[in-house]
Amino acid sequence: MPTVIIPTPLREITGDVTEIQVDAATVGEVIDVLEKEYPGIAHRLRVDDEIRPGLAVAVDGAMSSRGLMQKLTPHSEVHFLPAIGGG
Repeated sequence: MPTVIIPTPLREITGDVTEIQVDAATVGEVIDVLEKEYPGIAHRLRVDDEIRPGLAVAVDGAMSSRGLMQKLTPHSEVHFLPAIGGG
């Protein structure tokens, strides 16, 4: 099952759990599973059908441009990170 690393700002919702294994095939499914276990977390991770503005998703060490549709493998590691802007 993919492993989700919970960022520090969301650990108040997870009761300080830092790492969670979820049965999911996409990042969107990860959020759905997390919401069932930790109500309210989805609101902090997505808006409608997109990753919340100001957040980015990294899967297996690479930033994802596919957002909620990013596919996962059973050994994937998922990180929700603050988006970094530049110019």
